[in-house]
Amino acid sequence: MVWPPSRIGELRERAGEALLHRVAGPTAHAKRARIHGTPGPRWFGPDRPVRLVHADAAMYVGGLAALLLQSLHPVAMAAVAAHSGFESDPWGRLQRTSTFLAVTTFGTAQDAERSVDRVRRVHDSVQGRTPEGVPYRASDPHLLAWVHAAETACFLRAHQRYGRRPLAPEAADGYVADMATVARRLGVIDPPASTAELAARLAEYRPELRATAQSRAAARYLLSRPPLPWPARLPYAFLAAAAVELLPAWARARLDLPYATRLLLPLARPGGHAVVAAIGWIIPAATRRKRGPGEGYPSPELRTS
Repeated sequence: MVWPPSRIGELRERAGEALLHRVAGPTAHAKRARIHGTPGPRWFGPDRPVRLVHADAAMYVGGLAALLLQSLHPVAMAAVAAHSGFESDPWGRLQRTSTFLAVTTFGTAQDAERSVDRVRRVHDSVQGRTPEGVPYRASDPHLLAWVHAAETACFLRAHQRYGRRPLAPEAADGYVADMATVARRLGVIDPPASTAELAARLAEYRPELRATAQSRAAARYLLSRPPLPWPARLPYAFLAAAAVELLPAWARARLDLPYATRLLLPLARPGGHAVVAAIGWIIPAATRRKRGPGEGYPSPELRTS
């Protein structure tokens, strides 16, 4: 059976809409119009590396890898398990995170400042104790620095492996420096500003990292029990394998990997490339809908933000 181009285009647009709404929420198009269409100065100009990285579908691999790596810090993971709602409201958490990244990367400076202020207020209200009785505060600069370093490293590594236009070494340093701009505003003290500093910062945290019951539960949930319809489970399995394979060997060794994920690891790179390419193909179709009142079209390089 050969489907006509019109039918393929319709399926492409439907798939893109479904993914866009999962990641950005039911008001995805209105958010995009505000972020990309509101006039005003931005934190990052159009030539900055952070815009290229955060506009690429490779972010899907990097984001999942970052969650897995971050879970290995027992104090940070305890705060996530108790307060983030990653199991009770996984899509809500993803939508809040993706919106924050989009606003701070592409939005006006005013909207970016407001977004950071909202996150800092939430951090100020999050505190508690780990199962071992260790007190924590989400606003603790030490924990913030770990979360920042882990996500920066994973986003960059995913882009270099799966992105359409991998960065040259100087641009990779520029991406780390761009991310540090946001991190400082969130309360991170002296964030790394180059790839060498980022590697050194991650190494400093290694003695603190270990598997816990909470990190094992998070890995099982993220890798083998994603809140997805069955047709999406197979591509997600390859995305998950790509995210795991992206991690350093020492981090993979500390995760409680499901059998299916371990089985797919030899195919992680070709599978990851295929899934990222598919995401990059379907998302633009969802962004070419008819313009509504007050909406503008995002520029082509920003369609996957």
